[in-house]
Amino acid sequence: MIEAELSRSVRGWYPGATGVASAAKLSGGASQETWSFEIVHPLGNLGAILRRAPKGYGASPTRAAGLAAEARLMQLAYEAGVPSPRVLHVLTPEDDLGTGFIMARVEGETIARKILRDAEFAAARPKLARQLGQIAAGIHGLAREKLPELRRLTATAEIAELAREYRSLNWPKPVFELALRWLAEHDPGPPQRETLVHGDFRHGNLIIGPDGVRAVLDWELAHLGDPMEDLGWICVNSWRFGEIDKPVGGFGSREELFGGYEAAGRKVDADRVTFYEVMGTLRWGVMCGGMMQRFRLGPDHSMERAMIGRRASETEIDLLRLLAPRGN
Repeated sequence: MIEAELSRSVRGWYPGATGVASAAKLSGGASQETWSFEIVHPLGNLGAILRRAPKGYGASPTRAAGLAAEARLMQLAYEAGVPSPRVLHVLTPEDDLGTGFIMARVEGETIARKILRDAEFAAARPKLARQLGQIAAGIHGLAREKLPELRRLTATAEIAELAREYRSLNWPKPVFELALRWLAEHDPGPPQRETLVHGDFRHGNLIIGPDGVRAVLDWELAHLGDPMEDLGWICVNSWRFGEIDKPVGGFGSREELFGGYEAAGRKVDADRVTFYEVMGTLRWGVMCGGMMQRFRLGPDHSMERAMIGRRASETEIDLLRLLAPRGN
């Protein structure tokens, strides 16, 4: 069924296309799906990805920018030279495929453990932290007047949001209480310059090849705010996958990340980055707690939810290492 629907769609907007082949679902959540397929063309097939909310589903969750905004941001990034898939088509009602967009497929790896350990990526690993600094600078430099409508998010608002989410779990954790108090006491206030923030700049949302970063994916949490948030998020220990002495994704140093960022013409505020690393660690801990609640209370009793939920305890250790470091 999906191949017939996609074939009808691509023939309408991709000149010369005769249909599609090899459609395969990559993921399917409660409200969004991702499909890989080939656009069949006499001059050669083109690999493509469909990201959509199927017919009958409502609006995106409150925190999400929405699929139309996501497509716009990815295309703006691509046009500005930021590694991002090229958006080929934004779905219309005539496509009868739901809400979403189709983008060119970018080959590479997203699985962190492969990127951090496989010999294929050995030459790329020493370059990745600096590359990510340069890419983050490119994202934060996208022209405000071209951006779609996005929510604004301040540190103060996010602290309050995290506190509400944490307390709604009814799962008291003294370390989380300590982190919330620390964040409130160290709230840096509004940034000197508000920019686009990717919102989920980390492993899993980066396509890596032997040559380095090839694309940034999943712009659904993009918003306007403090650009240091993205730099803090990529440094959260949960994204190091055991390589805790390499703060940036388990492959590089903060100095390399900051060097790439500043070489691209933007300024780093290291204290704000630290603040957002603490906030990001707590945010992931609260998200893990939410997964455990869904496992315990429903509707999702999958083992995956339970396994992610238990990682809340890891974030408690990470927060103590950040907020109460032991002396040498």
